[in-house]
Amino acid sequence: MGNPSLLILPGDGIGPEVMAQVRRIIGWYSDKRGLQFDVSEDLVGGSAYDAHGTPLTDETMATAQEADAVLLGAVGGPKYDDLDFSVKPERGLLRLRKEMDLFSNLRPAQCFDALADFSSLKKDVVAGLDIMIVRELTSGVYFGEPRGIHKEGNERVGINTQRYTESEIARVARSALELAGRRGNKVCSMEKANVMESGILWREVVTEIHDAEYPDVELSHMYADAGAMQLCRWPKQFDVIVTDNLFGDLLSDCAAMLTGSLGMLPSASLGAPMENGRPKALYEPVHGSAPDIAGQGKANPIACVLSFAMALRYSFDAGAEADRLEAAIEKVLAEGARTADLIGQDGVEPVSTSGMGDTILAALDASL
Repeated sequence: MGNPSLLILPGDGIGPEVMAQVRRIIGWYSDKRGLQFDVSEDLVGGSAYDAHGTPLTDETMATAQEADAVLLGAVGGPKYDDLDFSVKPERGLLRLRKEMDLFSNLRPAQCFDALADFSSLKKDVVAGLDIMIVRELTSGVYFGEPRGIHKEGNERVGINTQRYTESEIARVARSALELAGRRGNKVCSMEKANVMESGILWREVVTEIHDAEYPDVELSHMYADAGAMQLCRWPKQFDVIVTDNLFGDLLSDCAAMLTGSLGMLPSASLGAPMENGRPKALYEPVHGSAPDIAGQGKANPIACVLSFAMALRYSFDAGAEADRLEAAIEKVLAEGARTADLIGQDGVEPVSTSGMGDTILAALDASL
């Protein structure tokens, strides 16, 4: 078999800057660890619209479908605010998620010890935090029909439909339970079964899948609003949280801020296995395109680098190398390397985007 394939889509804003540091790290793994990838690069979002009049060409979509993993930087920016909705940069990302059928969105919230003071919560509440939110990504209220804004009598009515099938719930439940078996062996499923029929079905199906296929994993249930409160009260009680599209959107952003900076947070969106056994996969940092700092060398590349670490772990069966990369990042943070978003006091000189890349590469060298 040939080398695994990796499609890189830097995108817009700070996307190309942070992705450049990932390319350096991919090169390090090739040179120093013999981990070879067939890497290709293409356009998505506003850059694709500028070149082709569409945020994602059919050719790029076809390449993504064949790739072993896709790594994306960021899309969007004020330059594109007045475009028609159908060609806005974000539509390129949504098309990738939809056509690759990436139903399981993994959003880790990990607080490195060196950054525990950056959280809005007390240090003892977040120090050592390591949780994973598994969000169903392709169904629920964001996709259900009927939807729209309609006229009823003399007023307008906005309609969105929360809809889930058993199979849609079952496959994301399996994803979360399987993942928990490789972590702390504990899953908390969150919904609103007290007021929503879709929540009742969600709880029933998750329980059925657990009892039949993963009885050794500890399973609990919690209403999503209570879950949001508990994330702020004592987040370290959780290991893996599985929830639907809407609640996952809200809860993952809540968990994100426990760590102190969006510049630190990666994500993975996974689909069904391909013929080679690898899942369809898209990896991307949680942060946006940050157009206000684009091109200034201020962006924090760590979220994008950690997204590559997730690719090593979940797509390329290289968990030990993912551990190596995460340990290198923990080392440089402990030694005081900080991009501008991580500066908490006066007098500390931030490192540039490429400077952070330099320190991570040096830490990787020291790990050999």
